[in-house]
Amino acid sequence: MRQTFRKKERLKSSRVVKTLFFHGNSFLLHPYRVNWIVGSREGKYPARILIGVSRKNIKKASERNHLKRLCREAYRKNKYLLYDYLNSHNLSCDFSVIFIGSPHTNYAVIEKKIILLLERLISELEFQPAENKTL
Repeated sequence: MRQTFRKKERLKSSRVVKTLFFHGNSFLLHPYRVNWIVGSREGKYPARILIGVSRKNIKKASERNHLKRLCREAYRKNKYLLYDYLNSHNLSCDFSVIFIGSPHTNYAVIEKKIILLLERLISELEFQPAENKTL
């Protein structure tokens, strides 16, 4: 699998984002808060992601942008974990990852937490009741 992060893999629709935050499931895996919603497979990419950094904890925009860049890179390198699961079960997943930790976090910690986050998301998808697996 190619390690790319295309525009179609990003969650941008305000309608979908509102649905995600109001009707989606969530969990906290420090330093991330994850909201997710699952549906049947629709497009070429089985997962779409929204990455954000809390303005409350990190005041400077340059630091927030730097953390978003690191999170995107860690996701880009490790998204195959989620893609393999979603492709095998013919599902799609929209999710948001909000960074709520401290501004002085290095890339190794971020990548390790993103891997744990993806594994936790897969386990959440497995344990979700079958009747809720459609949008």
